[in-house]
Amino acid sequence: AGMNGTAIENFVCVIFNVSFMNCTWHVGRTATEDTQYFLYWRPSKKEDVTECQNYIKDNCGRHTGCQFQNVTIENKYAYFLVNGSRSGQNIHISDYIIVEKLTPPLNVTVNCTEASHRCSIWWQPPRTSHVKKSSCFKYEIVIENK
Repeated sequence: AGMNGTAIENFVCVIFNVSFMNCTWHVGRTATEDTQYFLYWRPSKKEDVTECQNYIKDNCGRHTGCQFQNVTIENKYAYFLVNGSRSGQNIHISDYIIVEKLTPPLNVTVNCTEASHRCSIWWQPPRTSHVKKSSCFKYEIVIENK
């Protein structure tokens, strides 16, 4: 429910450096300066809902994002709610997207032998906030002759 045009748009959360998460959104098309949004989330069904403690604000002081630290998502599900009010009337939320920007693979080792003109390359998967299976990753290697 809620008034038409008050729902946030383009809600996106990006996880980076394994445990930091930025969530951002655009205010609704009909949102006035007195519209305020509040973000709540829980990383799994087992945990309590937590409100954002570090909001990002626009020029009108409206919340347009949140920065989280020490984020862990135990499984592939996380739950988000953005609610708020505009002159005492409720607003609502639509779809959201979560993206994780991965760190590079760890402990990259290269061993080349001149006699066989071959190189062997080993690495460990990148650290992530929630992916536990190394088989989930695909790698691309670019070799440059210098």
